[in-house]
Amino acid sequence: MSQTHARRRLPPLDLLRGFEAAARHLSFTRAAAELSLTQSAVSRQVQALESHLQQPLFERRHRALALTPAGELLRRQVGELLARLGETIEQIRAAQTARLVTVTTPGSVASLWLLPRLPAFRAAHPQIDVRISADSRVADLTRERIDVAIRFCPTERAPGDGERLFGEATIPVCSPALRADRRRPLRAPADLRRHVLLHCDATSPYPWLAWDLWLETMGLAGLQPAGALRFSHYDQAILAAIDGQGIALGRRPLIDAQLARGQLVVPFARQLRAAVAPRAYYLLVEPAARQRPEVQRFVAWLREQATTA
Repeated sequence: MSQTHARRRLPPLDLLRGFEAAARHLSFTRAAAELSLTQSAVSRQVQALESHLQQPLFERRHRALALTPAGELLRRQVGELLARLGETIEQIRAAQTARLVTVTTPGSVASLWLLPRLPAFRAAHPQIDVRISADSRVADLTRERIDVAIRFCPTERAPGDGERLFGEATIPVCSPALRADRRRPLRAPADLRRHVLLHCDATSPYPWLAWDLWLETMGLAGLQPAGALRFSHYDQAILAAIDGQGIALGRRPLIDAQLARGQLVVPFARQLRAAVAPRAYYLLVEPAARQRPEVQRFVAWLREQATTA
């Protein structure tokens, strides 16, 4: 008999599962509880299987079940087959999970630096899924099942097992339309008095990201801008700058993608030196995750992106 013909003669899997549970428990009631079915549904499955095989599989005794020789033979074979099938399904599920790379990073890094670059990684590795957790909290990578972290911290407090990806520098940025506004020209930093300055309250622990310090270093400590907009998150300030609502302090390389696409420009005719931050971004990889090929590919891609930052 050919394999194809033999497969066509196989009973439905549900009948085999119902029989295997009943044979293991020697009880339709307990089998039904395990399979979340009614006792009568399991009994009908066994009857359908017996009809398919044209011989009994159980001896129905008073308040008891016993396997016939055919039933005992089938129990051993079906039990082994279902166990192997279950192991195979778990392997497939585990492989699917293993292709997921979970990354934690501050929200500004996620939205401004990582997300614009991520399509290139997905195009090169379509079989790898990426989950991004935008969170500035220092997470326990192993306990929280996180594979990769990008952390922003002072050089002297860099994690011992961390790898420096890139530093950061700040420079004023605005939309091309705002820079081209002839009514409010932007030739030098003093011209900021005609414009709205965009602030991020979340940058208060980082004074080099504050307009007050930047203006002071430019010798413009007393400058009064035309107005101010304040935001709780840095990426909101950048979106407002792209929308032409004012001028923001751009954090490079976080905004390099927006500069490259022409969404943002440096406003002044004379190029200014960017202020270098006393902090940097560090890469951490969960120890067990380092052995997984998809994590290795993602980390290698991050390093490549950092070299162009």
